Amino acid sequence: MNGSPEPRRHRLTAAATQLGLALADTQVELLLNYLDLLQRWNRTYNLTAVRDPDQMLTQHLVDCLAVIGPLDRHFGGNAPRRLLDVGSGAGLPGVVIAALRPQVDVTCVDAVGKKAAFIRQAAVTLRLPNLHAEHARVEHLDAGQFDVVTSRAFASLADFTALTRQHLADDSVWLAMKGKDPSDEGAALAPGVELFHVEQLTVPGLDAARCLVWMRPRRSL
Repeated sequence: MNGSPEPRRHRLTAAATQLGLALADTQVELLLNYLDLLQRWNRTYNLTAVRDPDQMLTQHLVDCLAVIGPLDRHFGGNAPRRLLDVGSGAGLPGVVIAALRPQVDVTCVDAVGKKAAFIRQAAVTLRLPNLHAEHARVEHLDAGQFDVVTSRAFASLADFTALTRQHLADDSVWLAMKGKDPSDEGAALAPGVELFHVEQLTVPGLDAARCLVWMRPRRSL
């Protein structure tokens, strides 16, 4: 496959269009610069097992682009003010959300120091004042509460919600990016957690099952 930047730019904008997103040129540039930074850091720090930049584009960037539309629809005209991305790794989906939604203050937390350091560098390089990184285990994080807590391949739904409950503000939601429909995981959720929607996704160029799992604290009757 031709790996020069222009075809990647075309693939990225085409995928965004398929997902119902109209990206400005500046946003496309941000995402491609993030991809380039990730590729360069990955040579030394092994941030992701995906090595090829074209595969990174599909498996990481486009995969995370698929969460933007659902987030917009859930919150309507009132974007979440604060978002916590747990087990963020190389900043997925946190960096993508911060780049495309500058009104959202995004904190990425990861227990691996080199990954948090990469996200901090991404915030500087991409000039994203709304992007922050914390090197910590999420259960020990002291960062207040958030309107939405996200994760991508972090843990089971039960562990994800249990470890982050203290970070969820009133009337807020958990949003977990998953592969296949996690019915078994949903059945193992604590009684105080309500799984209220599983949203199936079709990610352009990715031949794999993807879904978003929406959860919230169960309301008392």
